[in-house]
Amino acid sequence: MIKKFLPVSEKIPNFMHGADYNPDQWLHAPGILEEDIRLMKLSGCNVMAIGIFAWTALEPEEGRFSFEWLDRVLDAFANNGLYAWLATPSGARPAWMSMKYPEVLRTETNRVRNLHGMRHNHCYSSPVYREKTAIINGKLAERYGSHEAVIGWHISNEYHGECHCELCQEQFRQWLQMKYGTLESLNLAWWTSFWSRTFTAWEQIESPAPHGEYAMHGHNLDWRRFVTDRTIDFCRHEIEAVKAMNSTLPVTTNMHMIDSLDYRKLAAIIDVVSWDAYPMWHEQKDDSELGSTFAFHHDLYRSLKRKPFLLMESVPSATNWQAVSKLKRPGMHKLSSLQAVAHGSDSVQYFQWRKSRGASEKFHGAVVDHAGHEHTRVFKDVTELSHTLADISQVTGTATPSETAILFDWDNRWAINDASGPRNTGIHYEETVLMHHRAFWQQGIPVDVIGAEEDFTPYRLIVAPMLYLCTEETGCKLEKFVENGGTLVMTYWSGIVNEYDLCHLGGFPGPLRKTLGIWAEEIEGLYDQDTNSVSLFESHALGLAGTFESHEICEVIHAEGAEIIGVYREEFYAGKPAITVNRLGKGRAYYMATRMKEDFLAVFYCKIAEDIGLEKALNTKLPPGVTAQLRTDGMFDYVFLMNFTGQQKTVRLDDRLYVDLESSETLTRNVVLETNGIRIIKREANRS
Repeated sequence: MIKKFLPVSEKIPNFMHGADYNPDQWLHAPGILEEDIRLMKLSGCNVMAIGIFAWTALEPEEGRFSFEWLDRVLDAFANNGLYAWLATPSGARPAWMSMKYPEVLRTETNRVRNLHGMRHNHCYSSPVYREKTAIINGKLAERYGSHEAVIGWHISNEYHGECHCELCQEQFRQWLQMKYGTLESLNLAWWTSFWSRTFTAWEQIESPAPHGEYAMHGHNLDWRRFVTDRTIDFCRHEIEAVKAMNSTLPVTTNMHMIDSLDYRKLAAIIDVVSWDAYPMWHEQKDDSELGSTFAFHHDLYRSLKRKPFLLMESVPSATNWQAVSKLKRPGMHKLSSLQAVAHGSDSVQYFQWRKSRGASEKFHGAVVDHAGHEHTRVFKDVTELSHTLADISQVTGTATPSETAILFDWDNRWAINDASGPRNTGIHYEETVLMHHRAFWQQGIPVDVIGAEEDFTPYRLIVAPMLYLCTEETGCKLEKFVENGGTLVMTYWSGIVNEYDLCHLGGFPGPLRKTLGIWAEEIEGLYDQDTNSVSLFESHALGLAGTFESHEICEVIHAEGAEIIGVYREEFYAGKPAITVNRLGKGRAYYMATRMKEDFLAVFYCKIAEDIGLEKALNTKLPPGVTAQLRTDGMFDYVFLMNFTGQQKTVRLDDRLYVDLESSETLTRNVVLETNGIRIIKREANRS
């Protein structure tokens, strides 16, 4: 039976609501703290993230520590029923450290060491930086590890980037020696015989560089893996320092830039996943595409631990760093915040609480504007959201069950984007994944986003778009998944390379060939202005019919036991298979040999859902741009109806009994969603 997850902190059993708070920027104005406490209580916020970039305020000179200001803040919190995620300040180091110990500064790919400045401009391999980080983290833990107001550790801030200094080069070589054992194994894995790149000594190996080696794909892939591992090692170093004083306090680190790191690995060493979401709302009149994009990311971060996550940063109004910093329209603050909750967040946090008076984010949105009072639209929006979060507090800790998973791996992503292949102007891996996810979002079907190393058995349907990097082990797992009755959907550009980024021999899609029942002979990239089309046969299990346009990629495949569902209509491969299904054991494996557009994916996944009986959050047809998401505690279901269309919409409920969670109103069959509207409705869970 599904049960609730325990709260992240027993001190806040319901939703966390708050912001990044930087009292260290206001030490010259002591009255600010008292006013901020008043405004926090007035807004209904209950937790702040403190000290994220406060190293200089904590240690103004080497070895001289200043904690009195932080004592005042945390004591004031404790006296007023407020709480803090206490941050380690390693995201930016003091100027005195950079001057005295230049080795702490990061070296770029051009092998030039940076000057002091910015954030995450430091080397994770530097013994000095590690020592100084351990000291300041240890001091914080010793002083505040048992403080009444502290509910957990916020480790650094948005880890990202890489260093190419000699310390990191040596660590990279050691990492490679541990992985490969011998140069012979490394040379074979990287295929260094191409262009006479064979290494004869470990010292010859360096990280990829624009003025050196950058075209060995196995080399590039291993460097990205190393950067992830090095960052995780540094994060673990930070965690050990704070956990030493109080091992019961949970730790998190806020994630944001999925380019840099394999977050699935980082998630393994923290207690709760948190991430920072900054959508560019209202670029179009209809926000549904952007809404589905951020739904995917919420699903991704929830799936990293398959339990509730935290929205650690969002913006209550407008950013200052996007191309256009547009204000949220009425209703969007509530909708976008509760979208995170709908997909599994147990918090809504902002950057920032009070606007910085100067520097690069002085115009970034905040709960408290430069005006310094509560009489603003944004403050009102935040306060009203506090009331909503209190009204729906029973949702906290509930699960998000899913029978469907999308396979998304960082190794695969890095390898695809590095490959010199059929469309170097853009093969659009991320966009393709998002389109497949959107087809379920539109139906209100919950989706997990998983990695190849995870357990496939909880799912009835797995979608793996462009699984370019597919190991023999993953191929076997997917084969067993289908044989045991699962449904698999895959696309072109799958089963091409192994874990070393070496092409599979014997015919693509390599270890997936038996599962899919096809052989991919050739692949063609189309120019942006080019299209093809696919005609579907009517006599197949799904009953799809008609002609649909495809673009960007066309793979020439041969059926080897698979049933042909649709064929190309154009070019010299007209009449050849474009969409197939292979029956294997108790299950089926579908293959799309070309990039289909959204109209096809919508009807295709509707038919798949009907065919295998996927459960929807709401058993009804949703208007385009309206979605439904489900959380449940096993006794009651909580359905979030969300309208991203920019217009008023009406949703027809199914015949179950529903109650509006905010108003306690019993609902009729038709529910009106205002522009940027959201309704959270409750029903008894089906426990059969």
